[in-house]
Amino acid sequence: MEIDERITTTKAQEADEKLDLTLRPKTLGEFVGQEKIKENLDIFIGAAKKRKEALEHTLLYGAPGLGKTTLAHIIAREMGNNIRVTSGPAIERAGDLAAILTNMEPGDILFIDEIHRLNRLIEEVLYPAMEDYALDIVIGKGPSARTLRLDLPKFTLIGATTRLSLLSSPLRDRFGSVYRVDYYNNDEMKKIVDRSAKILSCEIEPTASAEIARRSRKTPRVANRLLKRVRDYAEVKHNGQISADICSDALNMLDVDELGLDDIDRRLLLAIIEKFGGGPVGLNTLSAAISEEMATIEDIYEPYLMQLGFLARTPRGRVATPLAYEHLGRVAPKLI
Repeated sequence: MEIDERITTTKAQEADEKLDLTLRPKTLGEFVGQEKIKENLDIFIGAAKKRKEALEHTLLYGAPGLGKTTLAHIIAREMGNNIRVTSGPAIERAGDLAAILTNMEPGDILFIDEIHRLNRLIEEVLYPAMEDYALDIVIGKGPSARTLRLDLPKFTLIGATTRLSLLSSPLRDRFGSVYRVDYYNNDEMKKIVDRSAKILSCEIEPTASAEIARRSRKTPRVANRLLKRVRDYAEVKHNGQISADICSDALNMLDVDELGLDDIDRRLLLAIIEKFGGGPVGLNTLSAAISEEMATIEDIYEPYLMQLGFLARTPRGRVATPLAYEHLGRVAPKLI
């Protein structure tokens, strides 16, 4: 199964785009969870508007699907300014960045997703733009080359990344505010499912929305995707109303268990338990055993399994924990 085809993947899928636009909160008040971030943003946005200044540059980091892009759009809407959206890989040349920056209005927001993937040469152009609101352009080559400095409007850069450690220190230090977008608890996930169901005009029982929330890997993007699939199942197989039993049947059909693990998650854990005696096993060996790339295992599968306490990373390799044995109905080996 391709990673992009997994129902429980936190990675954005093409089918999510229209759904995200429909369900995306428009204000801080509508945004569920991340209370500390919302409290800070509310104060800083209010202060910036009162002084009629641009908001300071902001960096959002955390796992995929937790709402970093949504928060960027909310900030722009709360500030009453336009937002330009791009991504690190999309900015291939310094000229691409210059074209974006020179066409912005005072107070506008530039949102760069996957900012850790920016080319280092482009980062060098970004430094004076962030600090001095100026763009240095080199004209000509060799001894006759000269630098032309263009003044830029005072804008706000919002960067989003899933890999904070890959951001260079000079770039990271130029952000005035850095926020970690964390996983959601079950109560917050249920509120998100209930809100999405209301927007989608779904009749859903509280126990059903709680069941979807519990199997959503603490991630709103996964919750909305599961809700859509359960809604389709209820409309075709039943009268459209989503009860706890219908919800459970639909999610079992999708092979998503009570903790949100799918077939690939279980295959990874079973490989460690059955083929390598519970570990430790090296990432390279594990990758070959389940025919998945090392980066995919490390970035997509492992974070949630570690959140659940099913997997441990040790200096010697990956180890399945007693909780993983219990969940999979296996007997954990006795410690000598």
